Amino acid sequence: MRSAAENPLSQLPSFPTGALPPPHARIRELKSELFAAAGGRGSFDDLDRLSYARDMWPLALLWVRQGRSPPPPDAVVWPSNDDDVANVISLARRKKFAVIPFGAGSGVCGGTWALHGGVTLDLKRFDFIGEVDTANRSVEVGAGVLGEALERRLNARGWTLGHFPSSITTSTVGGWLAARSAGQFSSKYGKIEDMVLSARLVLGTGERLTTPERPFSGPDLAPLLLGSEGTLCTFTAAKLRVFPLPAGRAFHAFEFASLEQGLEAIRLIFRDGLRPAVVRLYDPFDTAFVGKGTTDKKHVTPPSLRSTLQTKLLPSLMRVVTRQTLGRPALMNQLQRGFSRSRLILMFEGDATRAEAEGRAATAICRQFGAEDLGPEPGRAWLARRYDVGFRMSRLMESGTFVDTMEIAAPWEAVRTVYERVHEAASKFAFVLCHFSHAYADGCSLYFSFVGSADDEAEMEARYHQLWRSALSAAVSAGGNVSHHHGVGLLKARALQDALGESRHALRSLKHLFDPDGVMNPGKLGL
Repeated sequence: MRSAAENPLSQLPSFPTGALPPPHARIRELKSELFAAAGGRGSFDDLDRLSYARDMWPLALLWVRQGRSPPPPDAVVWPSNDDDVANVISLARRKKFAVIPFGAGSGVCGGTWALHGGVTLDLKRFDFIGEVDTANRSVEVGAGVLGEALERRLNARGWTLGHFPSSITTSTVGGWLAARSAGQFSSKYGKIEDMVLSARLVLGTGERLTTPERPFSGPDLAPLLLGSEGTLCTFTAAKLRVFPLPAGRAFHAFEFASLEQGLEAIRLIFRDGLRPAVVRLYDPFDTAFVGKGTTDKKHVTPPSLRSTLQTKLLPSLMRVVTRQTLGRPALMNQLQRGFSRSRLILMFEGDATRAEAEGRAATAICRQFGAEDLGPEPGRAWLARRYDVGFRMSRLMESGTFVDTMEIAAPWEAVRTVYERVHEAASKFAFVLCHFSHAYADGCSLYFSFVGSADDEAEMEARYHQLWRSALSAAVSAGGNVSHHHGVGLLKARALQDALGESRHALRSLKHLFDPDGVMNPGKLGL
């Protein structure tokens, strides 16, 4: 089988949605044995196979508009315990078929596509949430638990995980571990790998394993497996670190005369040991798009550029205007030269007194750059609407465009260069916005939004692939990486292998050790 690193994305196979290929005969012949291995729950039904054929990768959404589907799995099974998972993987080794672990399907990089058929292993039945260990501040959770369900259960008992990805309503704990997820409050609480005390999993050998609980002595296997996207193992449960619900929050917002000033202010905030839970700096055009920001419905603020575009243009003209305008990205991106100011949102939380004190210290740093203090309201408005953006994207997709996001990271010394190089490369193919978030003492994430169009679907798909090749190449050459928290999947597999250089051989050695027959999620990460 060709790996994703060797298979150009433009040559990925697809099928008419109404004419899926039948399951491979050799796997259908295993129906009784397969279902028994999975605890009795499985399906070869075309509707189930179609439902599990894709995740939320925008490329697949482009295909949906054309009545196309990625390759479906041959079957879907729903195990309910670790033995079931181990039995399915062991059967896959003996009978040589692929196993694709599946959480909730909210990934955006093609991480659950069944490139070569095989069996999708849906972990939703691993939905248990244990009692909080208040002494050790931990909770054991099944891989199939949705993030929102976990957070609500913890909140009811006075605790929080502190992990708030924008997909929290549609992503699972197992998916978080597989992709090394980051939440919107990661600057304070860390990414998911910082919250994992131990993990329960099944390797590609069929061996069950529980990683030693931290802290302990000796080598730690968990960092090798977290972020492996189902290519080395299947996560079934984890013991996670939890935190007391914060007693107070302090919101602050500032507007800087330039993007450079905002970035330097963030760097100094972390240099001085301050730990805001939320840090979001919008580039000049994204600043124009977010508007003033308010949670008070009675308070009238000047309309943002975004709201003007959405509400003032006649709906009957919106599709035509959007496609014609976004089909000329150079023209749209030139508009950005008329904007220079960048907005920063900060939120501190925890002990109320400390949150207020850290907020005052951050304010003093921002004032060194002459930043305009916008008060707490923009931060409160962002918090109230922070999960809305994913649902808005569907409107643009319906208007005949493509929409995607690219989250990368870079050390502080390279952040500005990475931003400029990626912006320049991507601007040839799409309208580009960017904000900087997930900030740390040594660097931050750059979160690009791309919106593009073309005269027809074939040209649009070609432009989409050109955009990603150019943007990822620019990011890596300027000192950035290929992903901060969305994962790699198929979309970034080739870029990851190129970025790894000689160390890719070590990754392949791990693959051979933990998955000697290559049955685990083939093609992802370029493996």
